[in-house]
Amino acid sequence: MHSSRLFHIKTADGRVLSGMIHGPEEGQPVLFIAGAATSKLMTFGDELLSSVNLCMVTMDRAGIGDSTPDPTRTLASTAADYQSFLSAVLSGYGGPVPVVANSQGAVFGLALAQAGGAHNLTLVSPADEIAYPPIKAMLPPEATQLSELAQAHPEKAAEILASFSPQAMEDLVMNGSSPEDAAFYRTEPFLSLYRRSLAEGFENSGAGYVQDTLIAMRPWDISFDAIACPVHILFGARDLTHSPDHGETLTARIPGASRKVFSNAGGALLWTHAQEILGTAVGTPLR
Repeated sequence: MHSSRLFHIKTADGRVLSGMIHGPEEGQPVLFIAGAATSKLMTFGDELLSSVNLCMVTMDRAGIGDSTPDPTRTLASTAADYQSFLSAVLSGYGGPVPVVANSQGAVFGLALAQAGGAHNLTLVSPADEIAYPPIKAMLPPEATQLSELAQAHPEKAAEILASFSPQAMEDLVMNGSSPEDAAFYRTEPFLSLYRRSLAEGFENSGAGYVQDTLIAMRPWDISFDAIACPVHILFGARDLTHSPDHGETLTARIPGASRKVFSNAGGALLWTHAQEILGTAVGTPLR
C-alpha cells in the first residue's frame, strides 16, 4: 500500500485548503483534480505510484471536505487555490506539474492550464460544457434543464443542488451509467473509497458541490486559445454520461489538443486504464 500525507494550508485571505499527497515522498508530482462531489480522498492507480515513482497530489476545493467555504469562489479563484496548495506542499515546487482532471473536474483543469499551472493536461472522461450551443444541441431537453436554470436563476439551481446528498449522488451515478460501469463502481475497494470521498464532498452542507456544479453548468469562463500546454482528452467508447460526442467538439476547441477513445472502456476509464492515463500524464508509457 502507498503512504498518504494530509496537509492543511492557509491561503493569503486566511482560508484553509486541505489536501493530500499519495505515494512516495520523493516521487514526481502529478496533480489529480477529481470529479463532482468527491474529495481529496479520491485517487486512481494507487497500486502503481510506488513502482513508477509518482506522487499524486489531491485537494479539497473550497467548501469541500476540510477546505473553508468561499462564497465568492469563481473558476479563476479555484485555479489559484490549486496553485497556492501546490506551492505550499511540494518542496522545491518550481511551477507547472502534470495535471489529470476527471469528469466535472475538467473545467478546473482547463482553468488551471489557462493560468499556466499545468505542465500538461490530461482530461479523462471530461464533462462537456453543457451551455456551449453546439453541445446543448446534441442533448435532449431534460439534460439541459438544470444548466438553463443555473444560467437564468442561479439561486434556484443552487437550491435544487443543495438538496442532494451522498446517497442521492451515488444513486444518480449508478443509475445513469452503463451496466458495465455500474458493476465496476460497486466493486471493492472502489465503492468504499467513493463513499468516503462523497461524505467529505458534501461537508459544509454541500457548499462546494453546489459551487462546482454551478460553475460547470454555466458558460465556462475559459479562453481556450490561452492554453499553451499539451492537452490530451481520453474517453471510453462505452461512456454514456460525460459527453454526447466523446469529447470531439471539446478537442476541436483547444488548439493542438489530441483525443483518444478506448474501444474497451466506459465512464470508469480513469480506474480501469490507470496505467495508460498516468503514462499520458507524465509523457512516458509506464511498464
